[in-house]
Amino acid sequence: MSPERFVVDSNVLISAALLADSVPARFLTQVLNQGRLVFCPETFDELRSRLWRPKFDRYVSLEDRKLFLRDLQAVAEWVDLPPVSGPAYCADPDDEKFLRLALAAKAAALVSGDRDLTSLHDVAGVPVLTPAQALRRFK
Repeated sequence: MSPERFVVDSNVLISAALLADSVPARFLTQVLNQGRLVFCPETFDELRSRLWRPKFDRYVSLEDRKLFLRDLQAVAEWVDLPPVSGPAYCADPDDEKFLRLALAAKAAALVSGDRDLTSLHDVAGVPVLTPAQALRRFK
């Protein structure tokens, strides 16, 4: 049986990078140990651009952020987004790429801390979970 695939929103990955003992960090560790983290170029670019923001300088060094991104890039499974077809699933266009990726990757779940996404609960059979809900999948 192949490991479950997870699409993880940038906000969860940033929380994991900033707070090593947080629920998002524990969830990410479980995904890296027992599942597969899935990115597409668009979701990875969003993570990179947000993680470079100067507001994070006081929490984690730029060098540690570079290492975090390098490590995620190396272990992730990469899936290309298919062309947009049909109506949007989410009101926020920035979130739509995560939903489309989760569907294209046949992900076990999309994990997010964004209420615009978690309020959907499920999109075309892919659950949208908080990090705490997703972490329970591994217990």
